[in-house]
Amino acid sequence: MTDVAYYPGCSLHGTSREFDESLRAVAAELGIGLTEIDDWNCCGASSGHTTDHLLGVALPARNLALAEAQGYDTVVAPCAACYNRLSAARLALATEDGLAEQMPEIIGHRFANSVDVHNAVELLRDASVTIEEKVADTLAPNPLEGVKLAAYYGCLLVRPFEVCGYDDPEQPTSMDEVINACGADDVDWDMKVECCGGAFSVSRTASVLRLGRAIIENARSHGAEAIIVACPLCHSNLDLRQKAMAQRGEEPMPILFVTQMVGLALGLAPVDLGLSRHFVDTEPLIARLVQRAADRVVAEKLAKEEAAAKAAARAEKQKVGAAAASGGAQGGEAP
Repeated sequence: MTDVAYYPGCSLHGTSREFDESLRAVAAELGIGLTEIDDWNCCGASSGHTTDHLLGVALPARNLALAEAQGYDTVVAPCAACYNRLSAARLALATEDGLAEQMPEIIGHRFANSVDVHNAVELLRDASVTIEEKVADTLAPNPLEGVKLAAYYGCLLVRPFEVCGYDDPEQPTSMDEVINACGADDVDWDMKVECCGGAFSVSRTASVLRLGRAIIENARSHGAEAIIVACPLCHSNLDLRQKAMAQRGEEPMPILFVTQMVGLALGLAPVDLGLSRHFVDTEPLIARLVQRAADRVVAEKLAKEEAAAKAAARAEKQKVGAAAASGGAQGGEAP
């Protein structure tokens, strides 16, 4: 089992508990041990680093120092904002003169800046072969097989490149790879790295609605049945704000965390993935996909039975033909 330090951050203990629940459930299935960092603190996103650079580095650095002291060399931070802040702190400490030397006194811990930071998409992409194998071994039909899903990265998972660096900042593919590992089809669409409005959800709600509508409409126009995300704020903006869109008669689009998608492919129960907590009801989508999977199994069974019957008929025909030919040959022999 791979064992990594787990930094849930504020959102996964609060408004995005389903991200935490689904990550823990999926990690257990994949043999990944997640150990929550003891005594972790808020990483400062987004107010901390916008008000004071030193504070913006020290807050995430303390969490990295704690993980380091607890014996880990890798931290998984599922929240895109937390991941970005922890990664940005690592970069700042490695490149800014004199900054690393100040940290021990500020955070109260020795710190060698030796811990790597990964997000949930990286974790799952690196486990994609295991996901494929587990999905293939699942007894129940895979409800995601052939389903078109839109991977939405947003701003903070892949940008800026010098902070993130694990994927192309304009044409990322890591989440698409996870979608494919689950048996689903990733859609090629135009808005996968566009901003959802981020922290303007309260101060500029109209702008967030406009941006969210554009993202959802583009995903739908390219055939997606759901949008896959790995950011609590993106999920909130795209999921919560659809209530306002629905008032205008617009069809809702389910927004799933990438961990929830993987969990469904692995055959985990929706309740264990927190799917009931969404504002856009996910039950119709799941019911539709489950029924489609069941219909596919029946169709495949009928196709195999028909193929077997045709093969048997051909064999019988060849047998009869061979017997007739043999009989004719014997009848034509001279006495």
